[in-house]
Amino acid sequence: QLQLVESGGGLVQPGGSLRLSCAASGGTFSINAMGWYRQAPGKQRELVAGIGSGGYTNYADSVKGRFTISRDNARNTVYLQMNSLKPDDTAVYYCNALVPGSRYPWGQGTQVTVSS
Repeated sequence: QLQLVESGGGLVQPGGSLRLSCAASGGTFSINAMGWYRQAPGKQRELVAGIGSGGYTNYADSVKGRFTISRDNARNTVYLQMNSLKPDDTAVYYCNALVPGSRYPWGQGTQVTVSS
């Protein structure tokens, strides 16, 4: 069964940058539209960025212009470049398929903390 492993999170000051990676093992997600989600303490998980199998992207208004999603189908990996980070971006970040019926088991996520 396909497993998703997120990495690249950490503690960063406001205005800083991080690059998250989501690697798949045990299968391939190359035909699926994939997304990065985040969940802050006490809040519901939300979609922040999505990318189709052909590379079409879309973003939540809160991250537009600051985050960039990309994918490498040959490596079964999805990336999220995060620039100009704000304290409100603090959350656990996850990747998964965009279509609910195509979702994989959720990984453990990677913690992003933006604080001075």
